[in-house]
Amino acid sequence: MNILFTCGGTAGHINPAVALARLFQLRDPDCKVLFVGADGGMETRLVPKEGYDIRTVTITNFRRSFTPAAIGHNVKTVINMGRSKGQANRILKEFKPDLVVGTGGYASYPIVNAAAAKGIPTAVHESNAVPGLTTKALSKVVDQVMVGFEESRSHYDDPDKVVVTGTPVRGDFFQYTRKEAREKLGITDDRPVVVSVWGSLGASVMNRQIVDFIALECKAGEPFHHIHGAGRDFANIQKTLPKLGIDLKDHPSIDVREYIYDMPLVMAAADLVLCRAGASTISELTAIAKPAVLVPSPNVAADHQTKNARVIAEAGGAVLLPEKDSSGQKLYEIASDLLTHKEKRDAMGAALRHMAVPDASEKIYKTLLGLLKK
Repeated sequence: MNILFTCGGTAGHINPAVALARLFQLRDPDCKVLFVGADGGMETRLVPKEGYDIRTVTITNFRRSFTPAAIGHNVKTVINMGRSKGQANRILKEFKPDLVVGTGGYASYPIVNAAAAKGIPTAVHESNAVPGLTTKALSKVVDQVMVGFEESRSHYDDPDKVVVTGTPVRGDFFQYTRKEAREKLGITDDRPVVVSVWGSLGASVMNRQIVDFIALECKAGEPFHHIHGAGRDFANIQKTLPKLGIDLKDHPSIDVREYIYDMPLVMAAADLVLCRAGASTISELTAIAKPAVLVPSPNVAADHQTKNARVIAEAGGAVLLPEKDSSGQKLYEIASDLLTHKEKRDAMGAALRHMAVPDASEKIYKTLLGLLKK
């Protein structure tokens, strides 16, 4: 069996494809897997690290504005669509897939569209609550659409083609209980744990707010444990805190790291998470039922992080705080209130558990097997 996965752009598109590839090869060691992404995309770095081959197509996105630069970019995209069609057909001819699965990102379009035209079984999976342009376009030609949330079904023209599968989450996120995680992190008292992270690279605006947040918790006598992943702003935070009279050596409950490499462990220990609202993050929070304050990035296509966050917030699983309304003071006030009132966090956790789709990888696996049998 040959399975082709196509994805790109963000970890939220890449991680589900990798999880599915592993599951297929676990169940059938003879299964051959190939990934296809965009030239120079994040997937060309992440996928090989997971041990999979990847081919690329020349494809770019569309910009939703009418500036001269955007118009020029979009003309280039139209040209690239023609080039990518030929590249996609060559890849399909050489690999001869029995199934083609797109998990998001504009790199998915030429491959999935070409496969559908050839009668190869096709499917797309959308991790975001509201589909992007690529998924929406492909939903018209594929055999099956798989989504992370029940609320997503209404965004498609043919809801009967849509199946709610959830989004695969790495198994190590379920490895620890809260008690075990706290012990491994050396937390010996009963104070709650807040984790803050603004994406793997960080976000300068939000990291500046976290500096103010840390100053407030230091002034209050460290009412909770705090683990923060600063990303590329780590050095700046190290320089800024002493200017405010804060030496973290005097505040052992505050742990500022460049990266949180042991994220599953840290998330298991968390009582509250302050974070963005990308697809991977939302899937992880929902799967492990962790209450959150979501500050969506305003710098993403179609504002999809706000749409993700709104679905979770309206269900009662998180607080949605737009970046324009956020500040260190505001974040601290919201976090302090939630960390002080366990009953509020418990209600949020219950809402997340109600939203979660258990065994997402297994549901997707069975759905895709069903396509192969047809």
